[in-house]
Amino acid sequence: MKAGRQLLGWNQNDLAAKSGLSHQTIQRMEQKGVSISTVGNVEKVIKAFETAGVELIAKGDASEAGGGEGVRLKK
Repeated sequence: MKAGRQLLGWNQNDLAAKSGLSHQTIQRMEQKGVSISTVGNVEKVIKAFETAGVELIAKGDASEAGGGEGVRLKK
């Protein structure tokens, strides 16, 4: 999440506003990992990033060099 925010020049408050979540929820998700969050909250963050033009790369995606997870701006 932090990498996605940094790519866009967003701070946690920006992501909270764009996703409709609280700053505390974004902070907790970054500190403890998204696995502790609800599916709905994770979906809101993903939608905020995708709407802003960020593409999420899944771990082991064979179409990506190195196959690592990460983020990038959409082409």
